[in-house]
Formats: sequence, C-alpha cells, structure tokens
Amino acid sequence: MLAKIRWGILGTGTIARQFAAGLRHVEGAELIAVGSRSSQTAEAFAATFGVPRRYASYDELVTDPDLDVVYIATPHPFHQDNSLQCLQAGKAVLCEKPFTVNAQEATTVINLARERGLFVMEAMWTRFLPLFVKLRELIAQGVLGELRLLQVDFGFRAGFNPQGRLFNPQLAGGALLDVGVYNLSLASLLWGRPERVHSAAYLGETGVDEQSAVILSYTKGRLATLTSAIRTATPQEALLIGTDGWLKIHAPWWKATAMTLAVAGQAPQLIEVPFAGNGYNYQADEVGRCLRAGRLESAVMPLDETLAIMATLDEIRHQWGLRYPVE
Repeated sequence: MLAKIRWGILGTGTIARQFAAGLRHVEGAELIAVGSRSSQTAEAFAATFGVPRRYASYDELVTDPDLDVVYIATPHPFHQDNSLQCLQAGKAVLCEKPFTVNAQEATTVINLARERGLFVMEAMWTRFLPLFVKLRELIAQGVLGELRLLQVDFGFRAGFNPQGRLFNPQLAGGALLDVGVYNLSLASLLWGRPERVHSAAYLGETGVDEQSAVILSYTKGRLATLTSAIRTATPQEALLIGTDGWLKIHAPWWKATAMTLAVAGQAPQLIEVPFAGNGYNYQADEVGRCLRAGRLESAVMPLDETLAIMATLDEIRHQWGLRYPVE
C-alpha cells in the first residue's frame, strides 16, 4: 500500500474540477480539502467531489494541519501569492501553468521553496501523459536521427468577452500564457532554452495577444516555430522533423493519444498511447512519487526549466511591448 498523499485544492473553477476528477484515478491520493473565496462555491465543489473539508478562505485551507500538498487552480496573476501563501504555511505546491505571470515572480516562489525545503512543481500536465513518456523514449533512441525542426500550434476561437479571463489584461489574458506556454514547454522539453527569440503578435481590442507566431533558434541550426491563438481555431498538431524522419503528434497534440512516426525508407507507423482517467492524474502521480521519496522537485518538470520557460515568455512579450497591469 502506498502512503497516502493528502491533497487540498485552492480554487474551484474549471481547471480545479478537472484536477479533482483526475485525482480519483491516482493510487494513494486523497482529496481532503478545498478552499474558495466564498462558502457557497466551496460547499458546491465539496458536494460534487465528496470533499470532507471545505473552507471559505484560502488562509483556512493552507493552515489545515493534515494537508500534504495544495494544487493551485486560480487565474494567472494569483499564482505567485497563492504559492507563497502555501509555502509559508509549510505546504508543498503543485501550481497550475503558467507557473507565474513572469520570471521575477517565479524566482520569488522558487527561492522560498528552496529556503523552506518544500516541494514545488509547475502543473504542466501534458508532459506526464503516457504519449509524451513514449515520445521522450523515441527521441532518446534516436529514431529521427538528429532532430532539426519543431512545428507546433495551439489555437482556438473563443467568443469575445472583454471582461473574461482570456481577454482581460488585468488577468494576464491572451493566448501566450494560456496556450502558448504549452508550445514553449514542448520546445523546452526537446531542446531547453533557446539562444534567440523572434516573434510577432496581433494585440486585439483589449490589448492582449489574440494570436502570435514565435521562432526559437537553438545551437546547431535547430529551429522551433510556435503559433498560438484565442480567436483563431488551428489544427493543434505538433510535428518533429529529424535527419532520418518525422513524427506527428495528432490533434489535439497537448492531450494526444496517438502519433505517426515516419522513418526514411519505411511506411509511416501509427503509435497509439492511450491514457487513464482525464490525464490530470499523471502529474498528481508524479507529485506523490516525489513526496514519498523526499524530493523537492520533479526531474521531469524541474524548477530551473520552469524558470527558463518564464524568462522566454518574458522576452516574447517584451518584443511585443506587452506588459500586464498587474506587473
């Protein structure tokens, strides 16, 4: 029997609900508490997911002495303060992506976690899915030869709502932090931090990026082209191209269960890699493994990489002249 990892969820929105549903598929995980800014939403969430403890403030949640780790599911601008709140209360943290609004905030959170000797991880759930475990294995085996190009996009058409999370600059809205971070995280998984960044964006009526294109340059001539959008539906595919073949991750690539591998001289091969639950369970599994082993960060999603991703996001926005009012 695995030692129980007792979870709390901070926030009660859509992503919190998805994570709570995913936890049901995690061996050794127990969701014991939820915290909201109101008793009504806390009670409703707890009733839906059978959570025994429900708190009408985040302070009450993070000071629950029985919690091992808190999943932060609030909008982007609150990630830093909510993470610090948990760490100051001695709780491990799984923080929804993007980890924070910018690299300075990320540094503050990471520094406190390391000072306190507490586990923290960015909740880039895609990275832990079985297909991406298989992808890393194939790349390590060199099936594509030398990997040269990455093409990846993530875009959808949302209804325009200037006060909504996606379009409100006060909430760090726009495509980049919402879905562009997935693209950048995939590039980082393959090649780390880029040497150079070239980008352009369309800033819409509210001043946030509604669509963008980014080219990342790496050593040895490697290039990644990333597109993201919140007002344009895109194919949502990822294509990795090497000297000996290519690999396409089928749409929607960020939660894919299939990819096609085409090696020179061979017929394309469909590789199917299904996942259990809704997929959010795999990152929770990783947190549990790390906590039981006494690790302070994940080797799959390490903090230095999270910080490097945030720094690249900052550079991209700097090129656009986009700064959020909360910064």
